[in-house]
Amino acid sequence: MKELQSIEQYNSIINEKVILLFSAQWCPDCRVIEPFLSELEEEFAAYDFYYVDRDQFIDLCQQLDVFGIPSFIAFENSNELGRFVSKDRKTKEEIQQFIRGLKE
Repeated sequence: MKELQSIEQYNSIINEKVILLFSAQWCPDCRVIEPFLSELEEEFAAYDFYYVDRDQFIDLCQQLDVFGIPSFIAFENSNELGRFVSKDRKTKEEIQQFIRGLKE
């Protein structure tokens, strides 16, 4: 998974077909999903996946109303396709269901 490096990069990549994972190193629920993230990337190869460090990009999180992690937001052509944003622990099946349900 690629890691977001700057706001300029964010402004560029949301023009592509991307899924942003908002997370943080200290987040225990974020650690729970790590073992299967690479499987999700393979299964949904039409999307580029980016890790967004919540602490490094707190202003972006506020701008996008991401107040709980782990959370996912999908973009294409600068339009939000969908979001799975909450403070709750997420299962692989819930994440797969979210991605399959994105507006194409």
